[in-house]
Amino acid sequence: MDMPRDDLIRGRASIPGQIYHITTTTEGRQPLFRDFHCARLAIAEMRRLEEQNLIRSVAWVLMPDHLHWLLQLNGPISLSTIIKVFKGRSARRLGMHLQGSSSIWQRGFHDHALRREEDLLTVARYLVANPLRDGLVERIGDYPFWDACWL
Repeated sequence: MDMPRDDLIRGRASIPGQIYHITTTTEGRQPLFRDFHCARLAIAEMRRLEEQNLIRSVAWVLMPDHLHWLLQLNGPISLSTIIKVFKGRSARRLGMHLQGSSSIWQRGFHDHALRREEDLLTVARYLVANPLRDGLVERIGDYPFWDACWL
């Protein structure tokens, strides 16, 4: 099956088995995910990609207006395609819930392929501690929209 070319930063490629740190934001930094139901709809689409064995979620945190996601590519589908599928599916579900036609996600995303020398656990801990650093909670365990494969 021919897959579309990646729109990653020039010089980067989608590599099966590679772990990427993805950051993507809502359109206009709308705090859509303060709404519990909106957050659960987006999380369901993240889990769906994992259930389809397209990715493995290592760790993630869904903030009110953006997503940090450590994921591992499982197969031949490019990273940009995975993110496009996630954004499309979640935007449709969120649009139905919100009964609106405004954009949900900002175009594009930031990606960083983790290098071998980077400590995966340290990166994951930093990522899921975002709600604590942003003052949303006093304890990481109190924030409902995060997960890590070590739990």
